[in-house]
Amino acid sequence: MFHVSNVLGKTALDERVLSAMGKVPRHEFVPVELQPYAYANIPLPIGFEKTISQPFIVALMTDLLDLSENDTVLEIGTGLGYQAAILAQLARQVYSIEIIEELAREAKQRLRRQSCSNIEIKIANGYHGWSQHAPFDKVIVTAAPDLIPPPLIHQLKAGGKMVIPAGLPDAQQLVLLEKNGAGRVTTREILQVRFSQLEETDPGITSN
Repeated sequence: MFHVSNVLGKTALDERVLSAMGKVPRHEFVPVELQPYAYANIPLPIGFEKTISQPFIVALMTDLLDLSENDTVLEIGTGLGYQAAILAQLARQVYSIEIIEELAREAKQRLRRQSCSNIEIKIANGYHGWSQHAPFDKVIVTAAPDLIPPPLIHQLKAGGKMVIPAGLPDAQQLVLLEKNGAGRVTTREILQVRFSQLEETDPGITSN
């Protein structure tokens, strides 16, 4: 059986994370026909073969980032904006990248309705990060590459943390990557997960 203490070294998630999730209405970030299921601990489809992660995974990934109020965060995979809305409660600025234009437009509208003013969204291939605003204190990725993208590691500040699912489709692991003050990178596998694949090449989209 899975216990939080097994992966976090503590018995409960950070109260700040739970408070932030309590302030963000999840039903506002799912398709209207799925709103009755918004608070179930299950992933829900949002179109384009994408899902909104189950609340526990959102909470766990957010907790692993160990956010502070002065942090600048890069999110890869905006979806409909739920994770970004939670990050915005805990960090100074969130830069979020979504490769699917329709989802990005919808996320902007939903976040605007929630008065989230410290989130900037760009339509692009998140594999390449967002060099214009780098480096970032924290990076969170909601789609899985086979290997952790070098541009995202490069754009993470010394002392920063990245939470990312990675691996082949049937063998993905949620990974906590940390970069120390000297720039040395270490990784730790947290638990097995299943995310949609991160697009790794798209010559028509730039990263700036």
